[in-house]
Amino acid sequence: MAELFSSEWMQAFGEQWNAESELAAALAKIHFNSNIGYGFLEDPNPVGVLTVEDGQVVSAGAYSGQELNWDLRADREQWQQWIKNGLNLMGLGMAYMSRKLQFRVGDYTAMIKDPRMAGPFIKSFSVMGRV
Repeated sequence: MAELFSSEWMQAFGEQWNAESELAAALAKIHFNSNIGYGFLEDPNPVGVLTVEDGQVVSAGAYSGQELNWDLRADREQWQQWIKNGLNLMGLGMAYMSRKLQFRVGDYTAMIKDPRMAGPFIKSFSVMGRV
């Protein structure tokens, strides 16, 4: 298995993202465009990044200084737990409030209040488990 958030891992995640209608198709309906970074709490920068246009991942790989709309951070153990077990709305709220999941860039409050974004965001965690 590829190292978490490595270029290879991110490419596989992007393929799974695009194959999941509850994620890609749902975000296409709202014309969701973003650069989403993923990484670890202790690192100054994210490790991997997805570029999403109209809900579809069009680029996936290592972070190389791209401007980010979202930068999601947690410790390695926590990411592994979410990848294995997924995440639900209550778990997401608890992770955010306890700072186990940090949004270094991005507006968690606006996202969670919009079910058109919150549902796909939560779905992305179970999609990670397919990588």
